[in-house]
Amino acid sequence: MTDSVFTKIIKGEIPCTKIYEDELTFAFLDHNPKIPGHTLVIPKKQVAYVWELTDQDYQALMASVKKVANNIKQVLQPKWVGMQVEGIAVPHAHVHVFPFSSVEEYRQLPKPGEYLSEAELAEMGKKLAF
Repeated sequence: MTDSVFTKIIKGEIPCTKIYEDELTFAFLDHNPKIPGHTLVIPKKQVAYVWELTDQDYQALMASVKKVANNIKQVLQPKWVGMQVEGIAVPHAHVHVFPFSSVEEYRQLPKPGEYLSEAELAEMGKKLAF
């Protein structure tokens, strides 16, 4: 299997704004967020779908999702923190975790071509890294 863009991020071949890392998972800011604070949580093991993970990797992923969500809630203090499980755009299981204040914000998609600057990513990264 060819390394996904996420595997390349984990390996340090592509830069990212890392929020959290443990033995089995990695979390970083989405550079094309639906809302500031939008974080991707991924297993270090590359599989296309969350359901293909071993029980241990799945449980580690969801534990990290919970940690990231609680951190977003504490630091950014949004009304809610949502999650969406995906494996569509990148063939590497991933969970989107993001703050939101309305149903419209939850449902909105990132706007193509609208990326955060390095400075904006760094500023949010400083707030959310743990």
